[in-house]
Amino acid sequence: MGLAIIHSRASVGIDAPQVTVEVHIGPGMPGFHLVGLAETSVKESKDRVRSAILNSKFLFPSRKITVNLAPADLPKDGGRFDLPIAIGILIASEQLPTDRINDTELLGELALSGELRAVNGVIAAAMASNKHQRVLISPEGNANEVALVDKERNLSANSLIQVAAFLAGQLTLELKNDKEEASPLSLERDLQDIIGQHQGKRALEIAAAGGHNILFLGPPGTGKTMLATRLVDLLPEMQTEEALQVAALSSLVGKVSIGCSWRQRPFRSPHHSSSMVALVGGGSTPKPGEISLAHNGVLFLDEVPEFERRVLDALREPLEAGEIVISRAAGKSTFPANFQLVAALNPSPSGHYREGQVRINPQAILRYLNKVSGPFLDRFDMSLEIPLLPRGALHNGSRGESTQEVKSRVLKARDLMLIRSNKPNAQLQSREIQEVCSLESADEGFLENAILSLGLSIRAYHRILRVSRTIADLEGCEAIQRHHLAEALGYRSMDKLLIELNQQISC
Repeated sequence: MGLAIIHSRASVGIDAPQVTVEVHIGPGMPGFHLVGLAETSVKESKDRVRSAILNSKFLFPSRKITVNLAPADLPKDGGRFDLPIAIGILIASEQLPTDRINDTELLGELALSGELRAVNGVIAAAMASNKHQRVLISPEGNANEVALVDKERNLSANSLIQVAAFLAGQLTLELKNDKEEASPLSLERDLQDIIGQHQGKRALEIAAAGGHNILFLGPPGTGKTMLATRLVDLLPEMQTEEALQVAALSSLVGKVSIGCSWRQRPFRSPHHSSSMVALVGGGSTPKPGEISLAHNGVLFLDEVPEFERRVLDALREPLEAGEIVISRAAGKSTFPANFQLVAALNPSPSGHYREGQVRINPQAILRYLNKVSGPFLDRFDMSLEIPLLPRGALHNGSRGESTQEVKSRVLKARDLMLIRSNKPNAQLQSREIQEVCSLESADEGFLENAILSLGLSIRAYHRILRVSRTIADLEGCEAIQRHHLAEALGYRSMDKLLIELNQQISC
């Protein structure tokens, strides 16, 4: 009887810190003691491990068993440590050799029968394990996720007996995954599904090329939601590192997209009744929210005024920082949240506000729009009105270009941005804006006058410059010209609407 040391991984936010499972079997009253800041779900592993060992035809030692999960100050939760604890007991009781254990990390929850069940957060664990030149053995239920990281350096098993046989040199394990090979994505949604709304499609092209946040406003049924759902198909596919980040976040909540679509950017559309925790993340054991699950993709908020104001305002910091830090008494977790925000709203409680439509008092419209704070609206690079279609458009309206045709221009413009700044224009910082968005003196005066007349902030000024740079990139122009600025200023419909309403009220 002696000591066994097994390597495993915890799950803390997007990270998977190493946990050393130390198992000691020594003299004393028979018992099973588990220490190391283990939560209830980990402490319950004692009963699962005992039954799994016995049902796998091994002997459970009738001695004093002490299991330490180090480091002691790192919180541990879930059933992910069942497998390393069980293997540690078998090694410490000299039922298994120790030859292979130093180069191996174990992760998995045990059923009472000894079968292995899938756990969350295994992608981050596989990445960290491979970085330390170790092989991760995980349940077969996680094989498809682990295969995204490395098919050759990781293994899977379906029971405690299989893992024990592998460590004893009696069985060869492999990664049994059924993930399909990547293939071109089929676009089920197309821009040609939308009748008319050519300005909206143009704005969507600009937003896709530069990664800009965009707000659609207009009466119900004009195509705002349809436009928003087409954005993700215009974006370039994720690189392997980006896709692994997204998959690691999805793995924390047990929802990983496997197959040919795993490189497609995520599209999240939470309901307006969503709480702050659901949107930004949280809980006693912090989990990622919708903004993190939309990392490297699109977050669509429909009917924005119906969201709680404090929930929307909680998005302001992540929109600027690209991450969300959730602090709890036991520590803090950081989740990436670099997403593109798309929102839609009706301009009034009735949905209309123009002449010839249902009229509402300007004060009532302003009260409705004021449900959304000014600082939150300031985070949008573009806002555009999507009007009702003119008479005859339903029968004779043009459907414009297809998604593939628009996407080809988007990819060319995005390549220019990556060559120049290694990032989309929407992510340019102040110093970079000065370098790549320089204007002629006459154009600087033109833009300054427009900013003053609309009462915009310095943040909005920078956003207009970024949008102008994207419009120039779509045209292949090296310098921003006057008509690029004019078009970018045209995508400030929300600012113009608020000015119009205030003027009506003052009159």
